[in-house]
Amino acid sequence: MTEDRNRARFSYDGLERTIHEKARLGLLTSLVSHPKGLSFVDLKRLCDLTDGNLSRHIKVLQDAGLVTVEKGYENNRPHTHCTITAEGQKQFFDYLAVLERIVKDATQDAERPAPATPPKPVV
Repeated sequence: MTEDRNRARFSYDGLERTIHEKARLGLLTSLVSHPKGLSFVDLKRLCDLTDGNLSRHIKVLQDAGLVTVEKGYENNRPHTHCTITAEGQKQFFDYLAVLERIVKDATQDAERPAPATPPKPVV
């Protein structure tokens, strides 16, 4: 490879910090898997987040234009519904492409350790 091709090869600028955070990555993955969106309760359960953490992460994603939030009432109870936006889908799949490149880079050039030999059974 030439020096120009190696320059900043491992900088991975496409790892958007808004998405890269574990909880937000889980939220976006959940929403991509459910195109009609999910309720606050479902997201809380799927991503194993507290009410406060979920609210905060949804707000960050909403402010970035990655999700929409609809609040209303269902059976006289508050109901919050989240949906990923078209921009959210685009950024999510762009992010996945960068992750795929990281995996390729890591496995392509790395020396793999020899497989561990299984222990011999005790007789």
